[in-house]
Formats: sequence, structure tokens, C-alpha cells
Amino acid sequence: MAEFGFNEQHQNEVINYMRFARSKRVLRLKTIDSCFEELKDSRLVEETFTVDEVKEMLDGLQSVVRGEVEMELINTAHTNVLLLRQLFSQAEKFYLRLQSDISELENRELLEQVAEFEKTDFKTTDKINQETSKPKLAPLNEGGVSELLNKEIARLQEENDKLKARLRTLESQAMSALDERSKAERALKDLQKVQGEQQLAAQSQEINSLEDTVAALKDDYERSLSANSVSQKGLQENLISAKHELLRVQEQLSLAEKELDRKFQQTAAYRNMKEILTKKNEQIKEIRKRLQRYEPSE
Repeated sequence: MAEFGFNEQHQNEVINYMRFARSKRVLRLKTIDSCFEELKDSRLVEETFTVDEVKEMLDGLQSVVRGEVEMELINTAHTNVLLLRQLFSQAEKFYLRLQSDISELENRELLEQVAEFEKTDFKTTDKINQETSKPKLAPLNEGGVSELLNKEIARLQEENDKLKARLRTLESQAMSALDERSKAERALKDLQKVQGEQQLAAQSQEINSLEDTVAALKDDYERSLSANSVSQKGLQENLISAKHELLRVQEQLSLAEKELDRKFQQTAAYRNMKEILTKKNEQIKEIRKRLQRYEPSE
């Protein structure tokens, strides 16, 4: 299988699959042969047959053979799908994406090479493969996996080197920044030491000025508080007077309302209205009594 570019492991797997396919093919051919033998034994017992009888036998044989061949083709297609499933599952474990060229399945040159291999190498290695055959496909070859892992390790190593170089650069920049910060702190301390006395004197003057301002504000507040107390007392007195005046006015309004009510009750219109209402009430009571007679309540 050197012309296919397979290594020894993959060549053994191909041989196992071809052996499996050959056994299935031989079994199906035996089944077809048995169909013909059964026809010979069961139907070809007379010396002469009519055209219709021959046609009937051939049609029956055709139906049986067609069913056997169709079943074998379907099983072969399904078996190939299961084989591809194993290959794709193993490839996905290593994050590989396999592709196939369907047109190569009808390449006559490659098909002839496979047929030649089945006639020669397949027969010579048949005994050896019987001892090393396995029911399942083996993992991908170690060479391909090692190559992928080595590439990934090399890439990670390169990134690690870049990160280390970047880290060294950052460390150098950080040390420089720390030195600059130390120098700035020392300069600030020296400046604070020189300006300490001047700032202390200025702060003392500022504190005295603030104390004077606070004292003045305190005096103003006390004067304002005294004035507010006097003003609040006057407002309270005015409020009391206003309440008394309001009560007096409310009392006068109440008396006026009572007087108006008394005068209105003495008018003729009020008396007439009262008489009309009294008559209406009596009429309503009379109507209710009549209704109760005709429609007694349940």
C-alpha cells in the first residue's frame, strides 16, 4: 500500500476492513447461488416447459436475486457510514476536520490498485493480520499527534518568551518609576522642611483671624436671637387677638343664621310648602298601603 501513502498501522486497518467486506461479499454470493440451486431443485423437474412457465420462473428468480443484491448494497452503505463515524469521532477528539472527495470514489486507476492489492498483498499478509487484528479502530498515529502537539508546544513557548520579554520591560519601567517617585518624595520633604516655619506663621495668623471672625459672628447671632425673641412674642400676641376676633365673628354669624331661619319659618311661602309636603307624605303612605293589598311582600 506504499502507493496510497499509508503507514503500517493504517495499512492493517484497511486490510481488516477489506477482509470484513470480502466475507460479507462471499456470504451474499453463496445466498444468490442457493437461490439458483433452489430453483433448479424445486422447479426444473420436468423435461419441457412452456414460455409462460419459463418466464414465471425467471421473474421469481429475478425478484429474489434483486432483493439479495439490494440488501447487500444497503448494508454496505450503512457499514461505510459506521466506519466514517469512527474516523470522524477520533478526529474530533484532536479538533481535526476531515474532508472527503466523492469524485475519487470512481477513480478507475485507484480502484484497479485496490483490486491488485486484494489479489497480491492482501493474501500474503492475511496470516499476519489474523494475529494482530482488533475489533475497533486504533487511535490516530502517534506521529501525527506528536507533530500537532510539538507545533502547539512551540507556539506556546514562543508566546511565553514574548510574555517574559514584555514582563522584563514592564519590571524595568516599574523600577524607573519607583526611583523617580523616591526622588520626588525626597524633594518634597526638603521643600516642606524649608517652608515649614513660614507656613506655621501663616497658619497662626490665619487661625487668629478665624477666631476673631467667629467671635464677631457669635455676637451677631446673639443680637439676632434677641431680636427674634421680641418679634416672636409680638407675633404670638397678634395671633391670640386674631383668634379672639375670629371667635367673635363666628358667634355673630351663628346668631344671624338662626335669626334668618326663624324669620323664614314665619313666612307664608314656608308654611304653604310645609303643608304641601305634609299632604304629599300622606298621599304616599296611602299609595303604599294600596300596593301592599295587591302585591303583598313575600
